[in-house]
Amino acid sequence: MDAAAIRSYIVATLDADANVRRTAELQLKQAEVHSNFTDILLDLLQSEQDPQLHLPTVIYLKNRVNRAWQHQEHYPNDVEIPEDAKTRFKERLLPVLAGSPTLVRHQLVPILQRILHFDFPEKWPSFMDYTIQLLNTNDMPSVLAALQCLLAICRAYRFKASDNDTRAPFDRIVEAAFPRLMEICNELVNQESDEAAEMLHIALKAYKHATWLELSPYLRQSAISLGWCEIFLHMVAKPIPASAMQEDPVERERHHWWKAKKWAYFNLNRLYIRYGNTNVLIDKSTEDQKRFAKEFSAQVAPEILKYYLAEVEKWVSKTVFLTRPCLSYTIVFLDECIRPKEMWTHLKPHLKNLVTHFIFPVLCLTEEDIEKFEDEPEEYLHRKLNFYEEVTSPDVSATNFLVTLTKARRKQTFEILSFVNEVVHNYETQPEPSKNHIAKEGALRMIGTLAPVILGKKSPIASQVEYFLVRYVFPDFKSSQGFLRARACDTVEKFEQLNFQNQENLLTIYRQILDCMADEKLPVRVTAALALQPLIRHDAIRTSMQSSIPTIMQQLLKLANECDIDALANVMEDFVEVFAAELTPFAVALSEQLRDTYMRIVRELLENNAGRDDLENEYGDYLDDKSITALGVLQTIGTLILTLESSPEVLHHIESVLMPVIEITLVNKLYDLYNEVFEIIDSCTFSAKCISPTMWKAFELVHATFKSGAELYLEDMLPALDNFVQFGAPQLVENPQYLEALFSMVKDMFADNKVGGVDRICACKLAEAMMLSLRGHIDNYVHGFITIAMNVLAGADIKIKAYKIHLMEMIINAIYYNPILTLQILETNGWTNRFFSLWFGGMESFTRVHDKKLCIMAIISLLSIRADQVPQSVAVGWPRLLQGITMLFNTLPQALKNREEALRDDYTFDSANYGFDDEEDEWDEADAGEEVEEETGESKDDSTAYLEFLNDEAQKFSAVDAEVSDDELGEDGVLLESPLDKVDPYNVFKGALFSKLKTHAVLASGLDSNCSTELQQEQPQYYASLTAHLSPDEQGIITNVFHQADVILQQQAQAATSVSNGAS
Repeated sequence: MDAAAIRSYIVATLDADANVRRTAELQLKQAEVHSNFTDILLDLLQSEQDPQLHLPTVIYLKNRVNRAWQHQEHYPNDVEIPEDAKTRFKERLLPVLAGSPTLVRHQLVPILQRILHFDFPEKWPSFMDYTIQLLNTNDMPSVLAALQCLLAICRAYRFKASDNDTRAPFDRIVEAAFPRLMEICNELVNQESDEAAEMLHIALKAYKHATWLELSPYLRQSAISLGWCEIFLHMVAKPIPASAMQEDPVERERHHWWKAKKWAYFNLNRLYIRYGNTNVLIDKSTEDQKRFAKEFSAQVAPEILKYYLAEVEKWVSKTVFLTRPCLSYTIVFLDECIRPKEMWTHLKPHLKNLVTHFIFPVLCLTEEDIEKFEDEPEEYLHRKLNFYEEVTSPDVSATNFLVTLTKARRKQTFEILSFVNEVVHNYETQPEPSKNHIAKEGALRMIGTLAPVILGKKSPIASQVEYFLVRYVFPDFKSSQGFLRARACDTVEKFEQLNFQNQENLLTIYRQILDCMADEKLPVRVTAALALQPLIRHDAIRTSMQSSIPTIMQQLLKLANECDIDALANVMEDFVEVFAAELTPFAVALSEQLRDTYMRIVRELLENNAGRDDLENEYGDYLDDKSITALGVLQTIGTLILTLESSPEVLHHIESVLMPVIEITLVNKLYDLYNEVFEIIDSCTFSAKCISPTMWKAFELVHATFKSGAELYLEDMLPALDNFVQFGAPQLVENPQYLEALFSMVKDMFADNKVGGVDRICACKLAEAMMLSLRGHIDNYVHGFITIAMNVLAGADIKIKAYKIHLMEMIINAIYYNPILTLQILETNGWTNRFFSLWFGGMESFTRVHDKKLCIMAIISLLSIRADQVPQSVAVGWPRLLQGITMLFNTLPQALKNREEALRDDYTFDSANYGFDDEEDEWDEADAGEEVEEETGESKDDSTAYLEFLNDEAQKFSAVDAEVSDDELGEDGVLLESPLDKVDPYNVFKGALFSKLKTHAVLASGLDSNCSTELQQEQPQYYASLTAHLSPDEQGIITNVFHQADVILQQQAQAATSVSNGAS
């Protein structure tokens, strides 16, 4: 390949003419298949004199490596780079990296990372040798390149644990490279240049990744650990050079000196929280890990606290600036010092000053916040409502600190509340021009944060909350400051669990919230809407809202269109559910508005996605704010549909309204929203109990979506597909193309090797739905279902038990559908003996009510055929049919009981199982008095308890053999309605046996005389042979079946009589 031609193509990609650029890109695409293509690009990077060509060259090189270092399904048309070209590339990459300017180097590092992911260590054994060689030079560019190589390898190993062999090579790398890395860091931390800052930033980040999951034995050595901690503490205390003090705080955070400081804080925190805190030790910790934790807790952690407190003091006195990450990591460490006894002793003397002068100011609004409130209200809302998403946000850390403090050290609650009372009282007494609005807002935020603790069980202060709200919060609903009006709404929402003694106060809140929903400021309107949601638990509020709910919903929809706040969709969903009757007359209009809101959000989402770099978005669209908001709107639509089950005319109208929603989501492959769209289709078809022409169009879209690469979404599609089969059976029979579409979906799931057993269970369920609902109409497809299932069952042993059961049930369904046809297919392929051995040999595995009913109905179908239709290969074992059915009937009552209990559990909310138990918010008797001397002992660490829990659960889980896992075989696994649900197996069996079987001595001895006289004669010898193998116990079971059949008939007759009498 001609290097000059490649260079000319790259030059052309910068041309102002779009046609020239497109032609050049096409020529480069054609050229990349040549084996020396990457060599030419590396040559250009090293020798090109025009710096403008460096960046497009390296970006094209990055794209080529990302797409074609190994073959990927995302890029099926890209030709993989040949192995000899890969070898040459790896030999040249590090020297090129060392000699490249900054912009080029930043593009080469991801290339390096990509190659390491695939090739290290097996296919690139020389990588670390060359890295250490560069690390030991005195040439700054070479050392910088070495640091980037070391960071790349640390990043590659950060999630690999020592419980297998994959971590061992990395421990050796650490031992070989980190002594020199420590020397370099000790030199860099004393320098002032920006170049030193970049190198130190990379080095400390490498340490972060190297210790992310585990601390290697080398780094646990006392001297080594102390050496690294001294570097980190030096960096924490280091005054930042003037070159890093840009005016814009965001720009400051991006500077290498501030990043180095950030990672110094992070590494110190990580060392203590994960490895150096004795509270986190578990039973499996080694002696060396225990030794490290004890030494670190006793010697290093107090020193870290001392350094952090010194920096806090400087920040409070405004003699130093700290970035948001540095502030956040400081508070995180303080939080971790609350529970351990030895650290609490060091922290406690500073606590009052910390809360008053550090934590409180961090919680208060900044000038930037107030500017956003006024000028960028939507951005302000996203920041304040989704603050928990910002992991390095100081106010998030401050909030967590207060919660930990008040839960672990109860007495501190009184100290904090005294401070809050002082702030709000001062505000109340000051004249308007002197009022500190920001302090008042911060104080309310602080007390709102503590609401779960204040309202906890046996709380001595819960009774004072109503007075506090009336005196200090109610006036802020009318404050001149918009952010205080918003905070008043938020504070009321935070105390949603308060039971008001004076109902008039509750109604006052309701009226004030409604007024705030019409406020001129968007953040006030939104926080008011969110505060309205929990009020509906009060009867008085619900009654008051009934007449206003259409207007409120209009306000909510208007808000949803003003800002994409997903929490608003949750409010609407709750209101639609609670006020279903009031909203039904407005359902169509409401659905149209919800549709329009959704369509607007999705169009904006599609525009955003179109503007993204394809490489940055390699694995699909991430779930951003707009996606989450769209998700909430879809959930509200789904709830609305479910409330309209008794209004079929309205429902059909809404189906047409919602078709654009379904279409835009599926056509544009918005995977994050698939589940909710499929639920909407499910809700429409299930509520209507029939399939409209509109919904058949939706079916065509679902099928097209499946065929375009969405096979793994079959589980989400299944409830809707089941409805199409059950409620659309007549149309399916009339439209063979729809039947073919359904069958092809089942077939594709078994043809695609990427699809595993658990996903194929969904295909088995779809096949079952077709055979149960389309009896007599799908003989051709039944042949295909049997073939699919037996090809798997006759092959290798199936490890997933649920998958094996569902495969067998495909054949059992086929027997129930048409026993003679099924036996012919099995016999023709030599599968008969194999299948019946699997079925009757594993009969105890059919544990659910559905399984047992299906097996009973299939066996009844087999009993109905003539003797000459029974294949000779299984004729000898045919008498086992009745033995099998007796086993099933014997265990059916217990299965019914299990199902009843499972369903009862599903509808019984147990807060303890979901972490909502407020036991940890409960106050002890001793906590109730302020004068009680505070405990100074160890406070139970939530994270420690969680680690212990995970460890225990892992032990239990590992003891379970995957082969006998009942994955998806619990009663809760049968979520779809089935025609079998309405089948009474007792009377079906009795009727079938009576119509076929003559009185036989062996059976009659076990049956009562009434049963015997009713039996009719047909093929007596054949059926006598069946019953001859029954033991007395088995005959007794059949007697009980007949008796239960009579009981059920009597119950049905009585129920019918009651209904008739009621109607008259």
